[in-house]
Amino acid sequence: MFIQTEATPNPATLKFLPGRIVLPEGTMDFRKSEDAGTSPLAQTLFQVDGVEGIFFGHDFISVTKGDVDWQHIKPAILGAIMEHFMSGAPVMASEMSDESDEEFFEEGDEETVDTIKELIETRVRPAVAQDGGDITFRGFRDGIVYLSMRGACSGCPSSTATLKHGIQNLLRHFVPEVEEVRAI
Repeated sequence: MFIQTEATPNPATLKFLPGRIVLPEGTMDFRKSEDAGTSPLAQTLFQVDGVEGIFFGHDFISVTKGDVDWQHIKPAILGAIMEHFMSGAPVMASEMSDESDEEFFEEGDEETVDTIKELIETRVRPAVAQDGGDITFRGFRDGIVYLSMRGACSGCPSSTATLKHGIQNLLRHFVPEVEEVRAI
């Protein structure tokens, strides 16, 4: 098994590509080891000293480190991922997705929200996934779009620029009702 790695815009996060499906649907974000109870793979990865966050996408795993050098923990992470997939154990112990957060928007804004969601799904999420993260629609109120950023995007130094200059400009261009975009 060959696992590729890719840098992300967040220097504290590396993207691991095991060459197979990690999660068939949805995403999972584990910000601390206590959250990893539903995933044998996440539990194993949190046992590597220095691992502070794990994000599962469709075909990748993003790992966020603390105050350690990648050269010290990357081999252990690669080994843990390889051992897990070779064992045939499930990535998730149960069918769960952390995308269950309720969306919010005013009645009458359905058409605007549908356009915003389509733009996020077709133009934003694929680009963000390439950088080892995910971004999902959470709400729209008073001209403000609320988005959830996870994986490499969470805590990334360039996430504010991406949010304000990239996503906000894109949405404003196609949806005049959008005044601002905020992360929640």
